[in-house]
Amino acid sequence: MTHALPVMLPALPEIFLAVFGMVLMMVGVFSSEKRAYRTVSTFSIMALILALLMVLFQGTDRILAFNGLFIVDGFAAYMKVLVLAGSAVTLIMSDRFLRKEGMDRFEYPILIVFASLGMMMMISSNDLISLYIGLELQSLSLYVIAAFQRDSTRSTEAGLKYFVLGALSSGLLLYGCSMIYGFAGTTDFGLIAKQLADGGEPAIGLIVGLVFLIAGLAFKVSAVPFHMWTPDVYEGAPTPVTAFFSVAPKIAAIALFLRVMVGPFEAMLVEWRQIIVFVSILSMVLGALAAINQTNIKRLMAYSSIGHVGYALIGLAAGGREGITAVLVYMTIYLVMTMGTFACILSMRQKGEMVESIDSLAGLGKSNPPMALALLIFMFSMAGIPPLAGFFGKLYIFMAALDAGLVALAIIGVVTSVFGAFYYLRIVKVMYFDETVEPLEQPIGKGVGAVMAITAVVTVVFFIGLSPVLEIADAAAASLFAT
Repeated sequence: MTHALPVMLPALPEIFLAVFGMVLMMVGVFSSEKRAYRTVSTFSIMALILALLMVLFQGTDRILAFNGLFIVDGFAAYMKVLVLAGSAVTLIMSDRFLRKEGMDRFEYPILIVFASLGMMMMISSNDLISLYIGLELQSLSLYVIAAFQRDSTRSTEAGLKYFVLGALSSGLLLYGCSMIYGFAGTTDFGLIAKQLADGGEPAIGLIVGLVFLIAGLAFKVSAVPFHMWTPDVYEGAPTPVTAFFSVAPKIAAIALFLRVMVGPFEAMLVEWRQIIVFVSILSMVLGALAAINQTNIKRLMAYSSIGHVGYALIGLAAGGREGITAVLVYMTIYLVMTMGTFACILSMRQKGEMVESIDSLAGLGKSNPPMALALLIFMFSMAGIPPLAGFFGKLYIFMAALDAGLVALAIIGVVTSVFGAFYYLRIVKVMYFDETVEPLEQPIGKGVGAVMAITAVVTVVFFIGLSPVLEIADAAAASLFAT
């Protein structure tokens, strides 16, 4: 059911973040250099939490605004909560790192706020035009924070690579949008869906446009074969930025993928399913095999994230309410596991310097048992070992694939999951069975320590709250199919 509420009310969290972001820019400019970062960072975290609460209080009714360009429903609310939670936690974890590395400038939290605003607009887009505007607002902020460590060649290179390849993907996406508009005569998701549902065979030009659109979106979620930027950007960007990249933008891009495929192009399921299945298989295989020889833990996490996207795309390929529910549950678990893992990575320091080598974790089980235990939980969960959260994420994805008749895809998912378990368990082996060469520094920042502890506990006891999460995710998925 569609409700005609005042135009600004559905977009209240977005408008709030936009206004607050501009106010914070003024605060940063007119504050003293020493106080600017701390003040802006604190208020940015508060703004993200307030926006999250606004999303929760909005409810889950389906509302259209701005002449159908913007939509609010249960699906949008669910994904926005994940994105805003990921953004707020990133800022909390970033504080100690930024101050240690001399990067505590007020622009950083503001860029996170504007990137989050773009992600929220992506999730609520109901038109090809609003889709692109939200995507670019997010991307422009991400290009800058990838290169935020200005005195680091690696960080500058990461930002440049991300910008060049991001511009290419935007071109592909725009070309696809123009083809779709040319053959459908509209950019509105609802009108496109109506045309495809009423008509017969879709035009070849529309299918070509959809292929280009999928290519552009696949880049944003770093799915194979559009993954080439991911390892280099993850390794080169400052570690808190890598943590942010691996969570919030990925969840927003998956949400956009789901809304576009299931919304306007649901009637073309047969056409686009084969592409999604192909991309999913490539992502799972590359994610499982390419990470085996990695020695840098951030590059390993890059290939791990590519593999996780492959599993999420299984749910999209399955389609239907069960498939989308499985993706939502999977991304919720992915958020928790990944934030916890990066909290551990941010705690890897020797002689006051950040280290990223997996071998640096040698003997961590003896030198820092709590951190080693937390990392063990996250690695076991990512490998899909029961009864940890990651097992249930993969279980529901594979069940959705089997229900949709995608038996071969589910089997490939299980096999790649077994191969992928090797490099997760290798980290555990290094921590508990290798001899310590030089132990990591003991002190862990309060924010990072809290994130590490909370996410570890949630990963272990997730099965206790599994039923409520499933119910909420199912209701959110159902709203995506409502008309």
